[in-house]
Amino acid sequence: MKEEIIIAGFGGQGVLSMGKILAYSGLMEGKEVSWMPAYGPEQRGGTANVTVIVSDQRISSPILSKYDAAIILNQPSLEKFESKVKPGGILIYDGYGILHPPTRTDIQIWRIDAMDAANEMHNAKAFNMIVLGGLLKLRPIVSLESVIKALRKTLPERHHHLIPMNEEAIRKGMELIREVEPEAAG
Repeated sequence: MKEEIIIAGFGGQGVLSMGKILAYSGLMEGKEVSWMPAYGPEQRGGTANVTVIVSDQRISSPILSKYDAAIILNQPSLEKFESKVKPGGILIYDGYGILHPPTRTDIQIWRIDAMDAANEMHNAKAFNMIVLGGLLKLRPIVSLESVIKALRKTLPERHHHLIPMNEEAIRKGMELIREVEPEAAG
């Protein structure tokens, strides 16, 4: 098993932390992982992306030009990365940040309305965990238990009381994600 993932959006959406939690979860399961962030000097409000590789085998390079899965959280990221998903791969997007949905027909396109769900939960910070839940529903590359362990490892102890809310958000994302038919995507 080897999963090469790009997560891209605006700074402040939890893009980098989502990738970090995914990578830590892989470590918890004894897998090989790579976590490579990229962001503009603006950070919050600028574009940010992170490449995560989770594999049963050694990872030869963290640099990728094509991805098995793309999580896209804004229009500029969709324009940059839609063409870089491998044929047969998946693209997940949040409906809130995309004006012109993906149009490719050689990949599976999934929509998750994570921003709306986070607002319903009255917690904007749950957004990235809802999206992560959607990914894990489609590609269970790590277990929910490992994600909870990774949250304990990555969150400062003063925020550990938020772990049950994060678990709820992940489960919500697993319920919300839905496939978009190619003709409806364009």
